[in-house]
Amino acid sequence: MSTTDATALVEFRHLSFGYGARRVLDGLSFTVPRGKVTALMGASGGGKTTVLRVIGGQARPQSGEVLFDGKDVTKMDSQALYAMRRRMGMLFQFGALFTDLSVFENVAFPLREHTALPENLLRDIVLMKLNAVGLRGARDLMPREVSGGMARRVALARAIALDPELVMYDEPFAGLDPISLGTAAQLIRRLNDSLGITSIVVSHDLEETFAIADQVIILANGKIAAQGTPAEVMASKDPLVDQFVHAREDGPVAFHYPGPTVAQDFGRGLER
Repeated sequence: MSTTDATALVEFRHLSFGYGARRVLDGLSFTVPRGKVTALMGASGGGKTTVLRVIGGQARPQSGEVLFDGKDVTKMDSQALYAMRRRMGMLFQFGALFTDLSVFENVAFPLREHTALPENLLRDIVLMKLNAVGLRGARDLMPREVSGGMARRVALARAIALDPELVMYDEPFAGLDPISLGTAAQLIRRLNDSLGITSIVVSHDLEETFAIADQVIILANGKIAAQGTPAEVMASKDPLVDQFVHAREDGPVAFHYPGPTVAQDFGRGLER
């Protein structure tokens, strides 16, 4: 009988997932330590967002297990999944705020959905969450009235509204200016530590992500290409990891899409 790692909040065990014949995750095994920030990185299409969907039970793997707090998500029924998701927060790419709800009501939404709190207590909780991200004063604004960076912070306040144990971030830095990006990164780290939560960050932004992560996992071709502290991953000699972390044009990930050679293509033109 397999044992559970007590230090891990999330654990993947030989998990495989695909769409038809295309394998996205191939026998993936790793752990997400409690109270730490784990970064999932890698080239586009490497399965990072799929990992988040599997953890949340939105995607069912073909084989293997994914454990959340020791319980196998793949074997949960809809009621158990619903209860588990109350213990998770999700920050979607670009925030995904409800455009017809105010900042206050966006953050209040999960509280109204999952609890029966009296209005005065709900109000206090919402304002506390907005205060934690520096936006208590923006509570009455509509999403169209806030900047992209502010919208991301509102979404973060919504993600922590139910005091989750795990918060998952899907590209939280995409499209942000340098100031907003730095603010968002430090906010993720600060909230992780002050609230005692566990964070999984999917990102392509190396500098900011490496600055806040305790553990970095580089995915490639459905498998782990590198795993360790940011310093250990930066020092990796794996050709794909080296190309990714140093943004090299030449390497296992080719610049040119596969096709005929230049000589073949131009030669054909000359033959005509």
